[in-house]
Amino acid sequence: MSKKAEKLLTYFDRLTSITVTIDFTNGKTTVEILVDAEHRHDLVATETDNEATTAFDLALHKMEQQLRKYKEKIQDHKGAPRISDLPLKESDE
Repeated sequence: MSKKAEKLLTYFDRLTSITVTIDFTNGKTTVEILVDAEHRHDLVATETDNEATTAFDLALHKMEQQLRKYKEKIQDHKGAPRISDLPLKESDE
């Protein structure tokens, strides 16, 4: 499982920590993946299933989606022009 969790670095390389918590309660397995990204609050993905590996894979998929979305948000934010940077349209009189 640790090798799979380390693959999160391929989606976003500025991760400072990855924590995986597995809880076995009442025949169900709950997996929580907590990722601390640089300049960002923690990202959390949680899944519950009968099988530990299934719960882990589902939580990992959720985390991958969160990291992709966060990375896109950062990249798109840098290149967006501000309203003050747009040219003014002059009226014809």
